[in-house]
Amino acid sequence: MKERLRNIRNRHHWWPLVLLGAGWFCVPLFANSYWTDVANFFGIYMLLGLSLNIIVGYAGMFNLGHAAFYAVGAYTTAIINTRFGIPLLVLMPIAALTAAGFAALITRPVLHLRGDYLCIVTIGFGEIVRIALINNPFGLTGGPNGVLGIDRPALFGFTFYQPGHFFYLIWVIVILVMFGMRRLENSRLGRAWNYVREDELAAEAMGIDATNMKLLAFILGAGLAGIAGTLYAGKMTVIAPESFGFWESVVMFAIVVLGGPGSIPGVVVGTFGMFVLPEIFRGFSSARMLVFGAAMMLMMIFRPQGLWPSQRVLRVRQAEGLESQGSAAGRPA
Repeated sequence: MKERLRNIRNRHHWWPLVLLGAGWFCVPLFANSYWTDVANFFGIYMLLGLSLNIIVGYAGMFNLGHAAFYAVGAYTTAIINTRFGIPLLVLMPIAALTAAGFAALITRPVLHLRGDYLCIVTIGFGEIVRIALINNPFGLTGGPNGVLGIDRPALFGFTFYQPGHFFYLIWVIVILVMFGMRRLENSRLGRAWNYVREDELAAEAMGIDATNMKLLAFILGAGLAGIAGTLYAGKMTVIAPESFGFWESVVMFAIVVLGGPGSIPGVVVGTFGMFVLPEIFRGFSSARMLVFGAAMMLMMIFRPQGLWPSQRVLRVRQAEGLESQGSAAGRPA
């Protein structure tokens, strides 16, 4: 009986989300082209935030070079499309596999590093990729000018040209990724990542290969970033190295940290705060960096778990707090 009541309550909790989603998919019908494009880039950055959330939120690793995987996906799509004319939607899985393979190649030797050391190495990876793109290796990347003339995505003869067309393409992919990540959270792989994040030594003692789990987190996160790169290339029809600099990695990292590591709703809130709010308050753009820095500082002081933290992480933290209190109470005076 209790299980039945719980299922009824869970179904009732889904109704507001369904109504909100239905309202959101009506945005192109009422918004102008500018705000529809804002919603499009909101979706692209949400996809990037979700991809980095696998690495930072689920597996607990610092990564400030995530723009490198984003760039690999975008340039893979751009180069193959402009040289061979292959449609972008066909190239999307190829870009994901290329970014994932690149992640496996460069991160496998450094997975023994932890904390700040891994963070510094990932910053180096991001800068190496950006500088390589500027230097135009093998004449493929176009140097500082980038790659021009990328096709728009097309499906069954229909070309996604207008901002409203892109809106539905981007957000259908985002919804599918969110659904897949929700399933991933409750899978054996998701639980293994959580164990590695909370206590790597204990996870290995329980038979979990922590190195392979970390590598898989980087591979999956990079693959999703590659998909976001394809969407960005198709939306802009031109890409350049300046679009994949260190600041992009900082924005992605801030999305995850502000929203709440390991939380899918947190990524939504973090992306809204990092991308949509600056557009709403564009009149105060001169003070944007000041407000951003102050917000990050206040968040780290008063709400380090994020604006919408993961319930699983909160339960672990509460259990650790109760355990430490019990240990302290049990010590002799």
